[in-house]
Amino acid sequence: MNEMNYSIWIEAEEWAEGEWNIFDGNTDAIVTFEDGSRWVASFFTYQNIQTLADKNKQTGECLHGKYFRGSDMVLVDECSRRRIEEVIAHFITSGDFEMMFSRCEEDSLE
Repeated sequence: MNEMNYSIWIEAEEWAEGEWNIFDGNTDAIVTFEDGSRWVASFFTYQNIQTLADKNKQTGECLHGKYFRGSDMVLVDECSRRRIEEVIAHFITSGDFEMMFSRCEEDSLE
């Protein structure tokens, strides 16, 4: 994928004040390129994986925390806009973007 203009929508930016913990959280991010194509990935902090595993041990989900899975998962040290932008730019430059993000289906855009 060649470099082009794009915008990034981060789901967590729409949440109420105080709901987004950049050090222990996860959020979806959608990248929209100038050609109109939209791509999605889910960003999780390393800490959030542990928090979710601990919760799952209590709730019984994921075989009581024995596994965790996520579609198009990207692990990051912090889940801030700054870090998400940095990682996306790196994926585009390195040519890994299409491997890490999934293209959004046209009928599920709205």
